[in-house]
Amino acid sequence: MTAFTVALVLVVAAAGVLRWRRPAWYWLTFGVILAALRVAFRYASVMDACGLTVPPSRWRLALARVANRPVPESRAPRILRLRPTRTGLVLRLKLRPGQDAFDVSAATDRLRHSFAMYGVTSRELRSGVVELRMTGYDVLQRVQMPAKANRAPMRIPVALREDGAIHYRDYRTVPHGLTLGATESGKSVYQRNLVAGLAAQDVALVGIDCKQGVELFPLARRFSALADNPDTALELLDALVSHMQDVYQLIRAQQRISVDVPDAEIAADIWDLPADMRPVPVVVLVDEVAELALFATKDEEKRRDRIITALIRLAQLGRASGIYLEICGQRFGSELGKGITMLRAQLTGRTAHRVNDEASANMAFGDIAPDAVLAAIQIPTETPGIAVTGDSSGGWARIRAPHTSLRQAVNTCNRHADRTPDLPALAAFRPAVALLPSARVPLSKTAPATA
Repeated sequence: MTAFTVALVLVVAAAGVLRWRRPAWYWLTFGVILAALRVAFRYASVMDACGLTVPPSRWRLALARVANRPVPESRAPRILRLRPTRTGLVLRLKLRPGQDAFDVSAATDRLRHSFAMYGVTSRELRSGVVELRMTGYDVLQRVQMPAKANRAPMRIPVALREDGAIHYRDYRTVPHGLTLGATESGKSVYQRNLVAGLAAQDVALVGIDCKQGVELFPLARRFSALADNPDTALELLDALVSHMQDVYQLIRAQQRISVDVPDAEIAADIWDLPADMRPVPVVVLVDEVAELALFATKDEEKRRDRIITALIRLAQLGRASGIYLEICGQRFGSELGKGITMLRAQLTGRTAHRVNDEASANMAFGDIAPDAVLAAIQIPTETPGIAVTGDSSGGWARIRAPHTSLRQAVNTCNRHADRTPDLPALAAFRPAVALLPSARVPLSKTAPATA
């Protein structure tokens, strides 16, 4: 008995230490079992307390009267599947007649307390089926990306969502994006993750960094074009517009429309073209867009109008030609001048890191997901990297990108420098970088001979 007591004390102490120092390890060893037992034993009472049950049907009441049996109890949604994950539990429910997915969504906070979980989110899979994703610990405190990710062309994992799932940046689904955030909010780290993820794919990277290139020029070996001031940015954007028009001419020449061509084979964008004729897609990263929109003189105002017009044209017409925009800034509102609101309307993907005021959060989500505005202004200062992401569907989630240092991003870009495509239209803006030292240079302690 003494040995058993000692062993039990050691197990409890180990569980406490793991929960304090390594919550992920605690969840995989102890937490998942305890959470599954809590859900199994408390499910019926919790659903009843949260108002997620329906009264018995009339035929069940009539059958109970005929059989002289007690009145049937209210029924909770039926559990279709309970699946443990590396961060929590996934509970799939079949709703009863008369229940709605919104009822489950509204009760997620109460379910979180009742099941003693860190977070609970819900989403409707199909009519009558709802999935609850419950996290056992704060997965955003120490981001660990899963080893396996569903990668695809123009689809890269960039962050971890608060429910433990991977947040992907899919340019073919959401062509253009806007990223906002105050200074030291984690915006640059998010951008590095984008560049590092795209570096391994067959894509041309184009950068506009008006902070004299301090953010993007260290990654220059993987960029097909770079601009570090508004004047060069204007010329680069004009070249991109010309490239876009050339791509449309290619698509037009390859459409081959006739009565014998099925509708699915008619080319309408670059992804419908044969692989050997498909132009390389282009991702344009704009760091601190306000520097392109501010002006102090009449000449700068004319330059600014041409820049914003070119960005709007690329946002409206660039998707089919394989040109995608990723615009970053601290603020992005009407105070930047005419055309800014029109440009923002074309940026479907929205990501907001910590902002300094509610107006900045409204710039990101006020027109698509008002509920996300409150979440964006509540991001604490001591947790850089946490952001709120949403799109035009109205859905939103909290995410955090894994910390990627500038050195790591540079190494990734250098490793994939051979994938950098040469675009004739952008050849004038190709950054001049020194050749990488050869890995086959023999090492010797002998000093080189001198003449």
